[in-house]
Amino acid sequence: MTLFDLSGSTALVTGSSRGLGRAIAEGLGAAGARLILNSRTGGSSLSKAADELRAAGCEVYEAAFDVTDEPEVKKAFDRFDAEGLAVDILVNNAGIQHRQPMLDLALADWQRVIDTNLTSAFLVGREAARRMIPRGRGKIINIGSLTSELARAAVIPYTVAKGGIKMLTRGMAAEWAKSGIQANAIGPGYMLTDMNEALVSDGKFDAWVKSRTPAGRWGKPEELIGTAVFLASGASDYVNGQIIYVDGGMISVL
Repeated sequence: MTLFDLSGSTALVTGSSRGLGRAIAEGLGAAGARLILNSRTGGSSLSKAADELRAAGCEVYEAAFDVTDEPEVKKAFDRFDAEGLAVDILVNNAGIQHRQPMLDLALADWQRVIDTNLTSAFLVGREAARRMIPRGRGKIINIGSLTSELARAAVIPYTVAKGGIKMLTRGMAAEWAKSGIQANAIGPGYMLTDMNEALVSDGKFDAWVKSRTPAGRWGKPEELIGTAVFLASGASDYVNGQIIYVDGGMISVL
């Protein structure tokens, strides 16, 4: 359907060398978008992802920059401008986890998680919006979490950051909707990613996820693609400030 066709658009996906970002980038590329893949340092993992997507028929650019570093973010967008890459779709996906009881948590670890999962979305989103607003259009998709709504022990900085993502998304909608920008978020449930590898291999936790989730299983990264394409496309032009949970029903039940 033409409503979901992303041909002629350019999508920047942060943290897209692997995991959820890699899957979302693949989906946006399959829908016709030109892709800008990002990781903090570049290297073989980013190049490998880019080569695989090129082999699948996507037009792909690589952009190694630290999404938590304001000068680096500004420099990256200046480079996009110089190369004629107008970012029409931004997916703020970059994120890390740090599991530790709050009483033992160092300030440096708290700040690192907040900066990577929340401040980066502000920095990259602001630079993207500065260019989208004069064009009168743009799609911003922030990646939230079940912890945008619900807390879990020992991952407090992550929970705070993802709760902030929900409100940052609403703030973006409040300020930029009148300029033709739609800012929404996706809240993944428990997904089969590298970040969750230790949890997946923990028999007790694995059983808890499966029993707690109505679908009875972990999610797959590619199961975010449909929602991402919807939020990146014309099909969502009157959807703004929302967070859509892709979680197998977990957040909806007791």
